[in-house]
Amino acid sequence: MIAYRHILGVFAIAAFLTTGCAKPSSNRSDEVSSFDVPPQVIYRIDDHRFVSLEDYKHCYFGTTYYNDTRQGIRTKFGRGGGIASYRGRLINADPTGQNIVIPSSYPPNAACPDKGCNIAFIYSTDAGRTFLSGGYYLRNSISPFKDSENYTVAASSDRIYIARRVTSAPNDFYVRQYPLVPGIDLRQPYPPGVRGASFSSLDRPNYLNGLRTPSGQEYVSCDDSIRPANV
Repeated sequence: MIAYRHILGVFAIAAFLTTGCAKPSSNRSDEVSSFDVPPQVIYRIDDHRFVSLEDYKHCYFGTTYYNDTRQGIRTKFGRGGGIASYRGRLINADPTGQNIVIPSSYPPNAACPDKGCNIAFIYSTDAGRTFLSGGYYLRNSISPFKDSENYTVAASSDRIYIARRVTSAPNDFYVRQYPLVPGIDLRQPYPPGVRGASFSSLDRPNYLNGLRTPSGQEYVSCDDSIRPANV
């Protein structure tokens, strides 16, 4: 029996931050397809865990799901193109499979207001059954699609790394380290004894050592040549 849960659209960042957590879907009517296209796996963690893009008009407009076929998990991220728009490096390396991180962005031609767009990442500590917003990783960006290329996002057994390339020093990254314990809400004060950190990658050059997505995939990939015939 597939566990089906609904998350407000990752592309609709403001709405997601307001609600914060995955909500069970009351029905499956929103799964009726609009476009006659095959699902695409746009990010694969291993042989049974992956992110799929389904019912899409193109890579930047469709519905994304987190899937774990071994555990029967299918979690809906919502309508939009946020995940497929992320151009940076993405590593999910928790050997227990409990911790997962998923960044997003905006499509290449999306318009941002004068103050720029703020983009969030989401994460799970229960193997993808539910996801929470971790808050903004990209702030006040006029071109988030392009700016996301400068990021590395990684999850391990006990933390998330959000690393931003320093434009004045291409070999340096400013890194924010978030703690992961079961059920933690990264937007709230951390539990006693649990701490985050920030540092320069020049000071800790080996911070990603040993972290690798089991499939070897480190970038979201979507074939934008696949288009529906019924548009």
